[in-house]
Amino acid sequence: MNNASSALKVAAGIFLTIALITIVVVLFVSAQEATKTAQNNFSDIQTELSQASFTVYDDTTVSGSQVTNALRKFKDRGQFGIQVKTGKNNIGQWYGNVLNISNLSTAEEYGAVNGTSYADISNSWNESLNDYVNPSGKFKARVIKDNSNVVRGLIFTQTTVAP
Repeated sequence: MNNASSALKVAAGIFLTIALITIVVVLFVSAQEATKTAQNNFSDIQTELSQASFTVYDDTTVSGSQVTNALRKFKDRGQFGIQVKTGKNNIGQWYGNVLNISNLSTAEEYGAVNGTSYADISNSWNESLNDYVNPSGKFKARVIKDNSNVVRGLIFTQTTVAP
């Protein structure tokens, strides 16, 4: 009888050990899934925050002073360009990098950097030039993204007011 109770105690100990190990493994696996989900959510939030500074320019109407502020704010940003089309310059002037925004470009080419513009942003506040940005003027803003959904530039087009 003593051997039987000792065998039952050993069997119960082994069973409890296996049950405990199983519970730990199940908790570890579910914790891994929760960690992956949290990492994905954090990555999404990080992407949103990095692009938040451009949401104010996404298909909105902004003032000329906001345009010049954007020129100053983003002038040293790498792989980024800003095009400003004024009432006197319908073609527009690129500041920073020149982007491929042609309707004929493929999806892979759209938003890609074509080269560097050496235009001086001080031209945008010189009233005697065609690139002058009137601080009280209204501009339609547009955000340019490449095929990786990375913001590469902004386009500001001055809207005309009907007389």
